[in-house]
Amino acid sequence: MRKNYSLPLLLCFAVLISQALHAQQNNKTGNTPVLFEPNKISDGLANRDMAISADGSELFYTIQGTRFLVSVIMHSEKKNSVWGTPEVASFSGVHLDLEPCFSPDGTKLYFSSNRPLKDSINEKDFDIWYVTKVNGVWQNPQNIGAPVNSTTDEFYASIAKSGNIYFTRGTEGRNDDIKVSKLVNGQYTEPVSLSDSINSAGFEFNAFVDPDEKFILYTAHRRPEGLGSGDLYISRKNANGEWGKGINLFKLNSPFMDYCPYVTNDKKYLYFTSDRPRFDTPFKTKQDAKGIKAALSGPGNGFDDIYVVDFKEAIGE
Repeated sequence: MRKNYSLPLLLCFAVLISQALHAQQNNKTGNTPVLFEPNKISDGLANRDMAISADGSELFYTIQGTRFLVSVIMHSEKKNSVWGTPEVASFSGVHLDLEPCFSPDGTKLYFSSNRPLKDSINEKDFDIWYVTKVNGVWQNPQNIGAPVNSTTDEFYASIAKSGNIYFTRGTEGRNDDIKVSKLVNGQYTEPVSLSDSINSAGFEFNAFVDPDEKFILYTAHRRPEGLGSGDLYISRKNANGEWGKGINLFKLNSPFMDYCPYVTNDKKYLYFTSDRPRFDTPFKTKQDAKGIKAALSGPGNGFDDIYVVDFKEAIGE
């Protein structure tokens, strides 16, 4: 799902946060979300949605500009336990691309894009595409086609081991729903919305499905029991294979937009995107220009940042 990045009014007032960032960068990941790679990945620009390869060596995420003018997928490689300087992914940098997702076997990388089809020069609505690695380079973007893609937008693919693909699409008479298209005999079935234990007439989007389809993490927008904006929820399958009622992960959420969940292959860490600022207003004392500019140009300035937390702690296991 794309997002309109308008700078909150409270960002007219800010505090110097460099010391707090330093402390968070060195904080051990536990049950409190901490910034992921501050000043490298979470760098003060709008950084969101991410995926890490099963072997932990590659990272893809999205960097965006205000008003969705720019949306590019970035790539970083880990060497000697350190993430390298991110660069624009080999298949991105021209059109609006976002929301990378690895297939469970790691052979494909899915993403959403408005790039034109091969028989057109015109940009399309947002479809789900994928690339494969050839000679060490992710390349040759392929549109996944119908019935997954349609004449409306498809966002945030998540692939199960079964081949079933979960994604976000607007639904007539509702807003965004989380849908699934099952892979049967090598062909995708017509997508259907998940049950109302997850979806509603409002906005549900950006779901991460467990590769074994035992749980699903997603965002619901402005529900009555929510904290104010987009909240992360979890639903688990019961013994009958039905999705249970979604549970608000209150300990992770904030009054701001919390979305784009992703769980590592070993189920050790949960990553998510949030535009929560790292300061409160009004201030107790007058702020100077240096402090204001430092806060507005760094992580926690109200644009999107990527956070990480211990997965089991986050979901209460």
